[in-house]
Amino acid sequence: MKQSQLLVLSLIFDYLAALAAWFLFYFYRVTQIENSPLVIKGTFITGMIVIPLCWMFLYTLQGRYQNLERSYRIKTIKQTFFGTMLGTILVFFALVLNDYVYSYTQFYAMILILFSVQFFITVIPRLIIITIHVKRIHKGQYGFKTIIIGGSSKAIDILDEIQKQKQSSGHLFEGFVNINGNDFALKEKLPLLGNLNDVDEIIRTHKIQEVIIAVESNDHEKLKRIITSLAGHNVRISLIPDAYDILSGQVQMNSIFGALLFRVNENVMPEWQISTKRILDIGISFLALILLLPLYLILAILVKSSSKGPVFFMQERIGLHQKPFQIIKFRTMYTDSEKSGPQLSSSNDKRITRIGKFLRKTRLDEFPQFLNVLKGEMSLVGPRPERRYYIDQIAQHDPQYLYLHQVRPGITSWGQVKFGYAENVEQMVERMKYDLLYIRNMSLALDIKIMFYTVAIIFKGKGK
Repeated sequence: MKQSQLLVLSLIFDYLAALAAWFLFYFYRVTQIENSPLVIKGTFITGMIVIPLCWMFLYTLQGRYQNLERSYRIKTIKQTFFGTMLGTILVFFALVLNDYVYSYTQFYAMILILFSVQFFITVIPRLIIITIHVKRIHKGQYGFKTIIIGGSSKAIDILDEIQKQKQSSGHLFEGFVNINGNDFALKEKLPLLGNLNDVDEIIRTHKIQEVIIAVESNDHEKLKRIITSLAGHNVRISLIPDAYDILSGQVQMNSIFGALLFRVNENVMPEWQISTKRILDIGISFLALILLLPLYLILAILVKSSSKGPVFFMQERIGLHQKPFQIIKFRTMYTDSEKSGPQLSSSNDKRITRIGKFLRKTRLDEFPQFLNVLKGEMSLVGPRPERRYYIDQIAQHDPQYLYLHQVRPGITSWGQVKFGYAENVEQMVERMKYDLLYIRNMSLALDIKIMFYTVAIIFKGKGK
């Protein structure tokens, strides 16, 4: 089943499970604890609508609906157990603690009943759905489009190991990418798709979902070049470990039957933080667009009166997984400021209007980007998005810049707070170091810290 199908099924069964669990708990609570007949009241109907939605919101925060295609049974049980435990505690303190009881042991009984009913009614459909999905993968009926980078005997060994497994690992091999000159040993088993310079086009054309790098893990220069070429693509990257990797504990396996591979691009943020980050993005941006409407109107009048031209400035930027999007800002420059081609602004740039200088120092010109956040093109916090023209130049200085496309770009960033606007490519490379540091240390706590610093810059008007 595809991600979309799994998502729809999961949402339906999770909602029905929460509905059934609350009905059964309410029935137990009324008939056994209160010793009263079950009567359909307005509060009961409200609870039947609201409580399941609250459970769904909790599951979303938990990251339940991310990467469903790659879920497995142990993870599903563990995720359901901890989600149910947290939800039960919240429901108990919010709705049950004030109930009149004859003995405090009845509270313990209600907690146990609520947890048990919610857990088992929820986990059983989940396990059924995941089991059907996993069996389809094991039978080779469903999988993930995969390429191997490397064509030597090492690549042949890992291909043979994967294909000889009793159960399919889910790899649907499209071909391989050659990196070893005239070493085409793998060509007898898989089609040759091109060389490393073609990898961007290969991934897009064949819609690749997973890449296996078949080179020695101690060949650091070659690995760096390959992994950098894959940066920014939404693919799972796996390496073949050597004895040192295994002894040093770098290799973590999810399946005891799978080939000996380890991931190199795991998310730093846990799934629940990724989900929470996106929910905060949507919630804060929605409130900002509503509450700051008077400010938007004032700024629009100031921009319009400062010079001829539109209020808003639209420009193509490159975002998550190198997808282009139109960024929106309050216009801070005179119109036709780039007649002779793309140019970076400087602190004494004559193209910037008088109001534009104020907007840039206070970062108010970025405020319309809350709309980009709502559309899913940006986040509140993340590396600032750039134009393709400058990305190509920065990547020539330091290819690591492409790593920034692994996350959504942000309205504000660590690099923006610490460094400010860049006036040339060299400064862009310098600012990149802060954004790379952010990606490797991503957390909700760090996002909050960056947002506080950004608010301070807005009020002090000390933005560079």
